[in-house]
Order: sequence, then C-alpha cells, then structure tokens
Amino acid sequence: MIVRAKDALQKYFGFQNFRGGQEKVIQSLLDRQDTLTIMPTGAGKSITYQIPALLLEGITFVISPLISLMKDQVDSLQETGVSGTFINSSLSPREVRSRIQRIQHGEYKLVYLAPERLESEEFLGTLLNLPISFIAVDEAHCVSQWGHDFRPSYLRINRFVQSLPIRPLIGAFTATATEEVKRDIILRLGLKKPYVFIGGFDRPNLKFIVLRGENKKEFILNYLKIHPNQSGIIYAATRKEVDRLFKFLKGKGFGVGRYHAGMRDLERKESQEAFIFDDISIIIATNAFGMGIDKSNVRFVIHHNMPKNMESYYQEAGRAGRDGEASECILLFGQQDVQIQKLLIEETISSRERQANEYQKLQEMVAYCHASTCLRKTILEYFGEVQVPEQCFNCSNCEEDKEKVDVTIDAQKILSCVYRMKERFGMAMVADVLKGSLKKRVIQFKLNQLSTHGIMRETPLQEIKDRINFLAAEGYLSVNAGQYPIIRLSPKAVPVLKGQEKVYQMLLPQKEIPITEMEKIFERLRILRKTIAQQEGLPPYMIFQDSTLREMATLCPGDKRTLLGVNGVGEKKLEKYGELFLNEIQEAFSSLKLNQSKEPFQEEGTVKGEDLFLKQVTIGRVSDTKKKLNQEIISREKKASHLLTLELYKKGNTISEIADIRHITVPTIENHLLRCAEAGYEALFDDFIPFGQEPLILDAIQAVGGEKLKPIKDTLPEEISYLTIKAVLLKLKYKNR
Repeated sequence: MIVRAKDALQKYFGFQNFRGGQEKVIQSLLDRQDTLTIMPTGAGKSITYQIPALLLEGITFVISPLISLMKDQVDSLQETGVSGTFINSSLSPREVRSRIQRIQHGEYKLVYLAPERLESEEFLGTLLNLPISFIAVDEAHCVSQWGHDFRPSYLRINRFVQSLPIRPLIGAFTATATEEVKRDIILRLGLKKPYVFIGGFDRPNLKFIVLRGENKKEFILNYLKIHPNQSGIIYAATRKEVDRLFKFLKGKGFGVGRYHAGMRDLERKESQEAFIFDDISIIIATNAFGMGIDKSNVRFVIHHNMPKNMESYYQEAGRAGRDGEASECILLFGQQDVQIQKLLIEETISSRERQANEYQKLQEMVAYCHASTCLRKTILEYFGEVQVPEQCFNCSNCEEDKEKVDVTIDAQKILSCVYRMKERFGMAMVADVLKGSLKKRVIQFKLNQLSTHGIMRETPLQEIKDRINFLAAEGYLSVNAGQYPIIRLSPKAVPVLKGQEKVYQMLLPQKEIPITEMEKIFERLRILRKTIAQQEGLPPYMIFQDSTLREMATLCPGDKRTLLGVNGVGEKKLEKYGELFLNEIQEAFSSLKLNQSKEPFQEEGTVKGEDLFLKQVTIGRVSDTKKKLNQEIISREKKASHLLTLELYKKGNTISEIADIRHITVPTIENHLLRCAEAGYEALFDDFIPFGQEPLILDAIQAVGGEKLKPIKDTLPEEISYLTIKAVLLKLKYKNR
C-alpha cells in the first residue's frame, strides 16, 4: 500500500518522497490502525490524512475548527485533481442539502466538516448511511480542556463515531500537545490502541532572532527596504500600536494592511484577502490574526512587542515558512513590553491562580528574550524535548558574524544621570537632560544644574533614547508599571558605574540579499504565478509554492517530463500550467543570456538533478557552470547554514568540496548533513556508514549504551570513525520515532 501512497504523492501533490514521519503515519492509517499524530506546523500534517483518504474505500470526513481555512483546503485539493467539499455555518441550508446529496452520490472523497455541525441531530441523521471509512480530527488538542484552545463541540465527535453503523478508522492530528493533552485526546476521541507518532517541535527552516533595545520603527523600516516583495506579518500587542505602525509604514510607501478586533468585519476581511492574494505583502496585526491562514510563503514574522507566553510566540512565529523555505522570526524586545503584558493579564484574568500561572509564563518569555544560549534549544526544551544540540547555527545567539560593540562609556553616562536625577523621572526626561535640553520642566526641577546635563550633547536624541531602551532591556535599568513609567538603577548597574564591568551591545548587521540570475528567474515566475492566480481567483501559493518556483528557477527544466520531476508539480498542475511556466523559463533564460553557445543541447529527458540546469548551457562549459551554480547557491544569505550545505551536497559536491567552497571545516559539514537527516530532509544516514560497519556499531551500543560516543568507539575497530557512529545513532533514533 505504501507504494500506492508514493504514487499518489507524486500524481496529486507532485512530491517524489515523503518528509519526516509522514510515511510512518500514512502506513499506520493504511493498516487501519487508529493514529495520533503530533507534528509541527509546516511538517505536512494534511498530506498524512489526505493520502489515506484517497486510497481507502469510501468517504473521509475531516473535522476542523477553522472555518476560514476550509475553503482554502478544498480549493487547493481541487487544484491537484482531488474531489472535495466542506460543510460549515458559512453555507445556506439549501447549499448544505445540495452538498449532502452530492456526497450521497459519491462525488466527493474528502468532506471538511465544522465540529458544531455534529450538534444537530437532523444533520447527523443524513450521515448515517454514508460509507464513512475514515474520520480525521484536525487540531485535535481542541478536545482537551487542558489544551490552549478547548472547544466543547469537539466532545461530540466520539458520540458521532459511536452512532455510525460501522466504526470508521480514526486519526487525530495536532501541532502541540503536552502529555496531559495527549492522554485526553486518546480518551475523549475513543482511540483504540492508537499508534502515536511524535514528530518533535523543531522548524529547522526558521531562523530565530531576538533584538533588545532597538529603535523598533527604524529597524522594521530598514528590514522592509532590504527585503522588498517578501511576504511578512508584523505582530503588535495592542490595537493602538497596530494603527500607529500601519500609518507609519503606509506613509513610507509600503503596501501594508492591518488587522485587529477594533476594525469592521468587512475591513478585516478585505485586509486578510489582500494579504492572502499577494495584493499587499505585509500585514500588521494583533494576535487575533493568523488562525486558519494557510498562506505558505510568509518569509518573515516580526514581533514588535514580546508576546505573553512561549505558546503564543511559537504559534505566531510558526506562520512563517510553512513551505519549508528559509524564513526569519524576529522578536524586538523592549522593557516596556513586560509592563504591557502584565496590564493585559490584570485586565483580562480575574482568577488569582490563573494570574499567577500567566505571570510565570510571562517570566519564562522574558528569560527567552535575554537568553545567551541557543534560542532554538530554549524553545524546544520549553516544550519538553531532550538531548537538543547546544547550537543550531540558525539563530541570533548562534550567529557567527555578530558585531560586538563596547558601549560602556555611554552606559556610564546614562546610569550616572539616572542616579543624579534621584531615580524620579522617565526615559524622555533623562534623555533631555543628557542632551542638554533647556525645556521648561528641566529648568523647573533644576536638572540643568546637574553635572550630567548635556554630557551627550553631540549624540542625536533618538540615539540616546535607544541606548536607554537597550540598558533597560539588558537589565541595567528597571522600569516601573504605571501611566508614567519611571526608570531606576538595578543592582546590575553598580559594577558598571564603578568601572568594574564593561557593557557590550551585540549588533546583527542587516545585509542586502544579492540578486542572482536564479533570483531574477524566480521573480519572473512569481509574476507569472500572480497573473494566473488572478485569472483563477485563487491565492498564488495554491498555484505553486515558492519552494517549487525556486526549484524551477534553479533547474530550468526544458520539457514537461523534467518539469514533472520538480517538487510540487503534480500531473493536474502540469497539464494546466506546465506549458506556461516552461515558456517563461525559456524566455527568462534567453533574456539573461545564460545560454551563449551555439552548440546543441543534450537530448531532452535524459538528465536530472544538477544536469537539468547544465543542459541549458554548452557542453564545453560544464565545470564553469557547476562552479557558477555553487556560488549562486551560496549567495542566498537567508538559507540556513545546514540547509545550504544540504543543497550543495545534493548537487553532487563531495564533503571536502563543500568545506572548501564554504570555508568551513569538514567535521562541521558532516554535522550539517547529519542534522538535515535527523530533521527528515533527506535519508542521508547510509552515506556515512560503510558496508558492514553498522552491525558492529549496533552490537557496541547494545553492550555499552548509546548515551556517549567514546565508550562505543573504544569497543570498535580503529577504522570505524566517530562520524559513522553518530550516523548509526541518529539512524536508530530516526527509526524509533
């Protein structure tokens, strides 16, 4: 059956291989075993129930709470050639009756259903005689009162299952579940001896960045300037902050929208649709935005303010990079964010016990913002993962090219000024005194007579405020709550004032992304996709995802057969759009003068991988083109380091060649590839395991355990390397997931 599943994956979805644990989940369901799947956002949960739905006899019902997402899911399935529909409160009674009749006539394989429909006995009566073979419960954590989004309507699912004449197969799917929630899902959905797959919480394609004490508006403005045309979400804590930022960026000429509960329903809907259809590239929103948005090409999520807890942050940040492409999650921390969240907790939660719990979660979020260790490790350990690597090489704390700036002198001036002002004033007044202002209030309080008055006269006022913000974010200054916050010295400031400690600010330089030839082709394909999407009335990502367009731009396929080999190009989409994209690739290729030779191309359909690109250039310049291709891959600054290594490896470069190309040591390249294999990108383990060595290593692990490498190595022949041992351990861990 799994062979048929891979055929369906290629035919309908255009992918050659399953990712991560998809194959295990699908195999379990095809074996008709109840299954609970915990898999992070962007890992491909939907495919794990859509493929079985296509292969099993009868109809599959998908229970989903996200009404706004159902139409997108059904439209996306229909684009791939799969018959599906949905039933929810957005339909009139007449439309519901019509769809039920068509379901009864066998016109649909998948039916998306809102759980609230299960509360209607009349509606349930229409389903009793349907050949329901499989029920997939999406967002399964909603069945548990201990989950972060409990929905009482989910408790009806088990009663509905019990009312059916023949019990169908049940699959439950969620991105997050604690042990308590997991037990609740199994119990309340009535899963029978379920296979439980836990895929972990890591999103390797996401780069996590925390910046403290930044001028937030200026940072966002600069970021958007050097990331033009990229789709992104900017979250702010309050409606007022959303409106203020929206007005600021719109005034700077950016195509932005906004979304918060204070807007009219129609205005919110228009903003959301403009963002989904790529009519605007940026939306500024409160946390009300995002649930049920399946937009796959969000390249960045910026938090203008710190969220109240890690669950909220990871859910919101996780809306970036759902297509698996490299994306950034940036949190701009300011000390004032803590006060905002405390006020929101006090205003919205009356129970003292719940308030205490929320304050604890808030403190853990503050600790994340000040962490000096790997940010990804901090997140994953929060969610209960163990044996997380010390460094991910894809977060701001693991960044190799951070700039360390000594700001001790400025810090001493500011801290001294706060002390001499007797810790009675706010940031604006402190900044005015340092600048040497002679405003009425400065003179009224005789602050112009202080020795620190004007000691930063040559520094721009905004820069002084930014530095004060930085010192507050780093804990040298404390900010009290209230309408007029006052800044005070914290104990951490004392050794700085005494000259015993220095203060450093880590700067993460924003780099412009070079526009390579591949990026130019990619941009042309994006424009073509947008034109087709407008004609079809669909969001552009439903035509092809960014990752698919980027692979087209890299490989430059010259015929339909090779285009079908691109991930994301299935048979139906090849038939509908293949000719259009092939023509655009050829025109783009010609206009960029990548093919300057008059020698004939190689025969069509005879090459794959890197050669799909090479076939577009002269046979006599293959080595030059390979070199050029490697350099273009490297020039993509936003690609995570380990994913960049994987891409070069897949192009046929050896480990030593990649180390030479990237100026990185061989062991680092090896660790990159093993990390990619562990994350499920490619089953690369066997590439590092010479024939005959795996059984010896497994025997050694059985004898001395697998916790430490050295005891294993000591029991093995000398020719077996640490790299091979690591590969076997990771392969074993991967199989046991």
